[in-house]
Amino acid sequence: MLYTFNLEVNIKHKFEYEWTLKDANFTKDKGKVFSCFACGGGSTMGYKLAGYDVIGCNEIDPKMMEAYRTNHNPKYSYLEPIQEFKLRKDLPKELYNLDILDGSPPCSSFSIAGNREKDWGKEKKFREGQAEQVLDILFFDFIDLAKELQPKVVVAENVKGLLLGNAIEYVKKIYAEFENAGYYCKHYLLDASIMGVPQKRERVFFICIRKDLAESFLEQVGFFDMLPKLEMQFDEIKIPFSEISDNCDLTIDLPKVAGKLWHDCKSGNALSSVPESNGNFFNEIKVSKKQTLPTLSSQNKIYHSDIPRRLNNVEYFKGSTFPFDYNTCKMKAFYMCGMSVPPVMMAQISSQIYEQWLSRI
Repeated sequence: MLYTFNLEVNIKHKFEYEWTLKDANFTKDKGKVFSCFACGGGSTMGYKLAGYDVIGCNEIDPKMMEAYRTNHNPKYSYLEPIQEFKLRKDLPKELYNLDILDGSPPCSSFSIAGNREKDWGKEKKFREGQAEQVLDILFFDFIDLAKELQPKVVVAENVKGLLLGNAIEYVKKIYAEFENAGYYCKHYLLDASIMGVPQKRERVFFICIRKDLAESFLEQVGFFDMLPKLEMQFDEIKIPFSEISDNCDLTIDLPKVAGKLWHDCKSGNALSSVPESNGNFFNEIKVSKKQTLPTLSSQNKIYHSDIPRRLNNVEYFKGSTFPFDYNTCKMKAFYMCGMSVPPVMMAQISSQIYEQWLSRI
């Protein structure tokens, strides 16, 4: 489905959050990228905004792949589990000459909103129509692919929960596996709200450079560790919800119970703060007009500050920095956006990778 939007922009940023695919200037002069776990192409659009040429993708979900192909028309696209994709012996030579291999391995096993340890090691279907997989080992399948393709740089995105509690053991293993694959690795906890994205979305990014290219970019940390030096400092003006609120007719009304809690809930709080909630509705938040949106999930449990309704499609597109003419192929806009890296977030990160690393190699 296509939507129409008001393209009036109030705040200037390095990458504007209000944009369209048809009017974007994708220069394709910064290097070649291939994206894994690509979903509908959130990270892909970020690389394109930053000037990269995204030549293809790997994705397991047929509906997501349909949206990706519709909006991006990739040169190469592989609809299959990464466990199968990493074993292919018929990949084109271009994939062995990448500047960046990108990936966002499914991360629900580590999310602080999920079951965490209870789900580790279990086969699950991430979404209807997909094959059952052990979600917490997909990251290592991705590293196996990096070891095979040997791109200059690898970028892997995951949830903040990966840095908490027992999950830190996975981080240690990720570092070890990147080491074995021939890469120096460093992780960053980054907040999209200071990159020109109208939501506070904190994500962990593992950014790695191939060892034979890394000599000029290494710094000693502590007595023994050598890590790649890459500054990730951002200070964009935060965008409050009042800037993206859009009372178009694409509204999503509240159920009766949630509606009553919404009326009694103070802006900026979860509905669970209302005594009558009985501790339920913990992740369902009534936004504040003066604050940046919280993380937009794929379940749309964020409520408008002034109107008793969930956020609508327009607000999800704006808050996620998706282009206004993005075709969701009949999928829910909030699901598509909630599952994706905000394009502007990836544009900011990949710009730094180019300026500090790739342009100097």
